[in-house]
Amino acid sequence: MSTQSGAAQTLAQKLIAKAAGRSQVAVGEIVNCQVDLAMFHDSSGPRRLKPMLEELGAQVWDKAKVVLVMDHYVPEQDDDSRRIVRIARQWAVDQQLPHVYDSQGICHVVLPQKGHLKPGMFCVGGDSHSPTGGAFGTYMFGIGSTEMLGVVVTGQLWVQVPRTYRMRWNQRLAPGVTAKDMMLHMIGRFGMNGGQYQAVEFCGEAVQALSMQERMTMSNMSAEMGSQVGLIAPDAVTQQWLAGVGVPDIELEGWQTDEGAEATTYDFDAATLAPQVAAPHSPANTRPVGEFGNTDIQVAYVGACTGAKLDDLRAAASVLRGQRLPAGVRLMVAPASVQDQAQAEAEGVMAALRGSGAEVLPTACGACSGYGGSIPDGANVIATTARNFKGRMGSATAQVYLASPYTVAASALRGRITDPREVLA
Repeated sequence: MSTQSGAAQTLAQKLIAKAAGRSQVAVGEIVNCQVDLAMFHDSSGPRRLKPMLEELGAQVWDKAKVVLVMDHYVPEQDDDSRRIVRIARQWAVDQQLPHVYDSQGICHVVLPQKGHLKPGMFCVGGDSHSPTGGAFGTYMFGIGSTEMLGVVVTGQLWVQVPRTYRMRWNQRLAPGVTAKDMMLHMIGRFGMNGGQYQAVEFCGEAVQALSMQERMTMSNMSAEMGSQVGLIAPDAVTQQWLAGVGVPDIELEGWQTDEGAEATTYDFDAATLAPQVAAPHSPANTRPVGEFGNTDIQVAYVGACTGAKLDDLRAAASVLRGQRLPAGVRLMVAPASVQDQAQAEAEGVMAALRGSGAEVLPTACGACSGYGGSIPDGANVIATTARNFKGRMGSATAQVYLASPYTVAASALRGRITDPREVLA
């Protein structure tokens, strides 16, 4: 660990300074920021914002800067979900919102896929995993409904400039080890309040070598570290990925932490990292996969914004292709977006998963947010989701373990928690 100080600026400071119309900001300073984009979904958005806006007699500050995603209660399975989604759809029509994505996938994946994020932006989301945007060099974090009301009416939000903790990953990950394993390892080391509501920045050779979707997993799970944001400096990987979704000519220059900026740095060796598993009922209950060898599994779940993007589906398929699940093991796959599922279908990835015996569920938050009733009571479950709190996936008696798509697929194949490197070898 090393600590540096000086007048130089971290990436977090630079992003906040831009939003505040300043050349620089100091750690601990409170500044008012202009919001570039506000995202919310069917659960966090209209059903809460609509009555508050009506009570105030207020209007949306800039509809072009609002994105609404229907992903939590779709497809509707009961009267309550039908009511919630109906409110969201009707409000979107009444407001004539230009950016509405209905049943297209999980908000944190759909938002960048539709070209809404790029380096230098300051964004908020009505969901705790909104830090996903940090993978693109965007300062993005989750806020509650009252704060969102203020943003939606004024287009502004104050923030206290956070201290930055830099997580520097040296060397490269071994095959079968992923960004999810990196995150579980850090959460296990620092705990769920490890970021202390500050800014976490991921850097180093291993991070730079990650695909864009793997970077999204890292930034997403900075929420589990207790950080406000999880930032990764944009580079050629960012540029190429964004160009592919229709965001050309992005500005990379300057969106890096300056040498000597006020930050605390921790070093990790990616080459020696083993696949990680978090035991019930906390992501901080993390140990190397080898310590779980005799744990039987009845249910495996490949889903959520942390574990069912195209790269994740490919990883699971690479373990399961040409194999069949054993009797008594159920594998459910809920792709993170319609776009990712379509690409996985085209590549034969979905065929490989179905061929192993996997059930394919709708592209939505589903069981990750306890919706859909797909997790049976009392089962040992291994999942690619970000959280395994008691009852989080619906059943209060299920024992949920967290792992990467490789580890989840290997565990489904063996019927017990398994090191995926054994199967891949």
